[in-house]
Amino acid sequence: MTATDQDKGAVIVTGASRGIGAAIAERLADDGYGVVVNYAADAEGAESVVSAIRAKGGRAEAVRADVASERDVEAMFGRAQEQLGPLTALVNNAGSVGERAHIDEQHEDALNRLMQVNVVGPMLCAKHAVQAMSTAHGGHGGSIVTIASLAAQAPPGDWGVVPYEATKGALVTFARGLSSEVASEGIRSNSVSPGAIETAMSASTPDVRDFTVQQSPLGRIGRPDEIANAVSWLISPEASYVTGTDITVAGGL
Repeated sequence: MTATDQDKGAVIVTGASRGIGAAIAERLADDGYGVVVNYAADAEGAESVVSAIRAKGGRAEAVRADVASERDVEAMFGRAQEQLGPLTALVNNAGSVGERAHIDEQHEDALNRLMQVNVVGPMLCAKHAVQAMSTAHGGHGGSIVTIASLAAQAPPGDWGVVPYEATKGALVTFARGLSSEVASEGIRSNSVSPGAIETAMSASTPDVRDFTVQQSPLGRIGRPDEIANAVSWLISPEASYVTGTDITVAGGL
């Protein structure tokens, strides 16, 4: 670890025990940031990501936190800065697809949990990121990247995930609105909207995967590292004039 790496500070990646989150965590560690690999239940997966990062000389800590719980979120941010240094960025990646069912078959408890994890959770994490990074709070500025989805644009097809699509639309709106609120405090806020990506989630929805391959100009679905590349650029100094933007990474869809 070099002094330059230490100067880059800490990045929290929520939902980073597998899939897109794991790819983002590993890429940001390669970029020299200390990375909090957040997880809610998959401790083994999170530790595997941390081990992979450390094996390459990177800095990482696995931290369990339910993003829908402010107590958990506050503790996670405290540990991140104690273990890895001042916060540089937050990547809001944790999320759930919820129940795959028509709206007339959705259950209240499942809908409430979906909203808590996919919408309230990123807002709580952003709240604590702003408290840590905002120049108005004595911080040095930073970046917030929120992982939304191409599903926010409600693509054609009866997939039974309308509530999920709605939560991702909310995240695009939130990230853009937040950008105006905190721009003067040294914080940039953007979102990334992936299309279908090769993960366990896409493997569990083969109908969506097949539709994407058929419709995509590139004739394939994406890879987690392709999302990680977009996130890496957004939090880097190379994107210093980019805020309030949603980047679609969806193979032309």
